[in-house]
This record gives sequence, structure tokens and C-alpha cells, in this order.
Amino acid sequence: MKKWFLTAAMAVLSMNAAMAQEVADAETVKDLMQYCVDVAAEDGTGDLSKQEFVLNCVNEELESEGYAKISALPKKV
Repeated sequence: MKKWFLTAAMAVLSMNAAMAQEVADAETVKDLMQYCVDVAAEDGTGDLSKQEFVLNCVNEELESEGYAKISALPKKV
């Protein structure tokens, strides 16, 4: 019973830590967007539209740096 409780507690704590990711500042998002636009120009976007590619790219970079994902690209950067 103690093992089950500890396992459940660890799972809840892990989920809370994942949800509490820091939100990136506007300058970081702007820099990552420019990087991703450059990658799209050099390597292409595959089957994705440019906007979809850039959003996916930005989110991958944000996650790799410990930030929360964004749901849409900012209109003004």
C-alpha cells in the first residue's frame, strides 16, 4: 500500500512540474521565430504550411529550453 501511495504521489508531482513550465518572454519567441523562418527557407517545410512549420519549430525549441509551448504565433513580433 505504501508503494502504491508513493508511486501515485510521484506521478502527481511530476504532472504538476510539467504543467508549471515557465512562459518565454516575447524577445525569446521573436528570436526563435526568426530562427525557424530561416530553417524553413533553407530546408523547406515538408508537407506543412510555413506557418505550421514555424509554430512546430518554435514549440520544439521552447520545450528544449524548458519553456511552455505556445498555441499560436504572435501577430506582431
